[in-house]
Amino acid sequence: MRFGFLAHAVTPQQRAQVRAMALVGDVWADRAGRPARLGPVRLPAFTTVESDAGGRCTGDVRYLPHSAADLLGRPGEASRFVATQVRRLADAGAELVGLGGATSIVGSRGVATARRAGVAVTSGNSLTAYAAHALVTTLLARLAVPPEEAEICVVGWPGTVAGAIANRLLADGCRLVLVTRPGRPPGSERERLPAVDRVTVTEDLAGSLARTRLVVAASSAGGLIDPAVLLPGTVVVDVALPRDVAPGAGHRSDILVLDGGLVRTDERIRFDGSNLGPTTQLNGCLAETVVLALDGRAESWSLGRHLEPGAVTEIGEMARRHGFSAAPPARYGREVPVERIEGLARWHGGRRRSTEDATHRARRQFRSWVNPPLAGLYAAHGLDRVFVSGRGSRLTDAEGRDYLDFVAGFGSLNLGHNHPAVVGAVRQFLDSAAPTFVQYTSVPAVTARLAERLCELAPGEMGRVFFSNSGAEAVEAALKVARAATGRTRLVYTANSYHGKTFGALSVSGRESYQKPFVPLLPDCVAVPYGDEAALRGAVVGAAAFIVEPVQGEGGVVLPPPGYLAAVARICRAAGAVLIVDEIQTGLGRTGTLFACEREGVRPDVLCLAKSLSGGLVPIGATLATSEVWDAAYGSSSRSLLHTSTFGGGNLASAAALATLDVLLAEDLPARAATVGARLRAGLAGVRAEHDFVADVRGVGLMNAIEFDGGYAGAMTALTDEVLTRAPGDLHALAETLPDDVRTALRRAARAVEDALGDLLCLRFVANLARDHRMLTFVTANRNQVVRIQPPLVLTEDEADRFVEAVGLVCRSLDQTTLL
Repeated sequence: MRFGFLAHAVTPQQRAQVRAMALVGDVWADRAGRPARLGPVRLPAFTTVESDAGGRCTGDVRYLPHSAADLLGRPGEASRFVATQVRRLADAGAELVGLGGATSIVGSRGVATARRAGVAVTSGNSLTAYAAHALVTTLLARLAVPPEEAEICVVGWPGTVAGAIANRLLADGCRLVLVTRPGRPPGSERERLPAVDRVTVTEDLAGSLARTRLVVAASSAGGLIDPAVLLPGTVVVDVALPRDVAPGAGHRSDILVLDGGLVRTDERIRFDGSNLGPTTQLNGCLAETVVLALDGRAESWSLGRHLEPGAVTEIGEMARRHGFSAAPPARYGREVPVERIEGLARWHGGRRRSTEDATHRARRQFRSWVNPPLAGLYAAHGLDRVFVSGRGSRLTDAEGRDYLDFVAGFGSLNLGHNHPAVVGAVRQFLDSAAPTFVQYTSVPAVTARLAERLCELAPGEMGRVFFSNSGAEAVEAALKVARAATGRTRLVYTANSYHGKTFGALSVSGRESYQKPFVPLLPDCVAVPYGDEAALRGAVVGAAAFIVEPVQGEGGVVLPPPGYLAAVARICRAAGAVLIVDEIQTGLGRTGTLFACEREGVRPDVLCLAKSLSGGLVPIGATLATSEVWDAAYGSSSRSLLHTSTFGGGNLASAAALATLDVLLAEDLPARAATVGARLRAGLAGVRAEHDFVADVRGVGLMNAIEFDGGYAGAMTALTDEVLTRAPGDLHALAETLPDDVRTALRRAARAVEDALGDLLCLRFVANLARDHRMLTFVTANRNQVVRIQPPLVLTEDEADRFVEAVGLVCRSLDQTTLL
């Protein structure tokens, strides 16, 4: 059976889009030598639909370059126009035509349209109402509100969809506040309702929204509801097109506006031979047309103001038989996590569902109160796990599944999770009731002992230690001591570096996208290429300091040329600039020696440590400096308190750090990192040799990375060229008439898309490795197409081999060059 569907633009932006497509189509047809006529745009959404229930149909979907306001503003003219378009669909072979939005309202809600067109017509309102009611039922369950205790505001009654939804909600036992248009008394409409005693009919929209927290909006008036006036906890099911809720709801975390009247397909449905479908969701009006066509029913189904309850139920059951069901809660087509809905239950007087386990609760709380966009990223790529225990290189989730951790807190867990020696030291300190924070009122004994130990172990002649709480703070202290000691201001750093995101640390981090939102940053900060001795020699003259990483960790695990660090030390010494070596990620055994700069015999003036210094148990940062540099900056009583920290230098963190140093040396973990790291790189190099999109494997010790290159460069240019070449007429000539700035913008956009495809490939590797093999990795901060491989130093050779095997299997599954 062949069906047609006639829709219209629902936003000004979509109207502009359809009109642009119509214009291009007109030019296209003209150049192909065919008659051209501006008008409806045929969308190649799908042509053939099949279901396992035996149904098969073909479709012709067309969009009008008009909005609802355009059509409803001139109802008589619009009615004739819509009927003409329906007849054209019928002339093209359609036995059934579906109407979307305002096209179903004009023409006596489809009745006159069907009569004029002489073909079966449906508005799709029955399945729309069915799906919207199913969504409300889901919400009541998630909000823990029994239907008999629910009071729901239905906006747009006694409209067709609003009326059908109201009937079904009343049958469920709900109480309703029905909001009608001002000046339109309900008359006999009210008597049609099955339970008048549970109904309030009003024209007062504002008053209704002030008393209800569950709203169904189906007026299609466009922007009728201001999200700013909604009560905290309000959930709106917006069935209307154009939407009844005005833009701005996304700025409030205490309300939720959901798409209403949508359905989704399952594996029993195939669109053009694929069970993926044209989209994860379809509007109910289009879906009803497809369902009727699949069932071979060329019948006018949903016409007129009143929908028969039996017809609504029947189309819902017909849809289920063919593989359609009500879509899950979603906003602008994106599924809304269950925890986002359940987080509003407290406003509805219901207790949160007992089925909400600790994992769902943590996800909900993180999304609501910590970082919603990051929560969305985690969910999209399957990274929103919640672990309940960790030991060594393993993490365990609530379901008891073990994962190997090759992220290790971005270098914070060199000893692995919860090393018993460090846990024991912390427990012993707490059990002793020794004071943690006694700085500046007495001497913190444990911290003083840690300072001495660090200076004994560190390269060079370190004589002072300032303690803080993080790596970024350690860098801040280093920059300040350099300026104070030298009396100079210029700070030199390397491109592609990463030293933290506080203002000073960000000022010397070599990634513009991190810096741009916060400019102006510290003045007189100069970047030089990493590994370029000549560039450094010119920039460091008259500088206070040069800050450098022995290996650029977040820059993509980039190793400098051999001898670079030793040359850097000589250049800084000759220029009188302080050499700051940032070992926050490389230090404490990560690269195969206790400190990475030891490999070239470098003796820094200032050394920054953090991350794994306390075994990953307690936040701590340390800035080590030579006595000469420190005393030049703070070596008098009046200057001794120029830089301080309330929580830095606490005894508890120092007790953990001392135990960490003991374990590192006693178990010779730096040597282990060198041995296991070499084995790991050798195995990964073998994987690289088999797959072209694995661009590089590199690293030192257990600080390693895999770089990907999916080969997407030029993809968008080729796609554009393909379209222009295969299209009728000389569209290349048309493209060449575009202004230069437009063509430049298009090329820039194409490159951005190609880069995004590369990023997506990398994230798929990360997600698949975790999902299929329970191995945790992540991308580096500065380069999204580089995956860090930085497991705890306690990693065994067997675990390293298992990781290599898993990487090989994932790469094989992602390799598009493999001949199957």
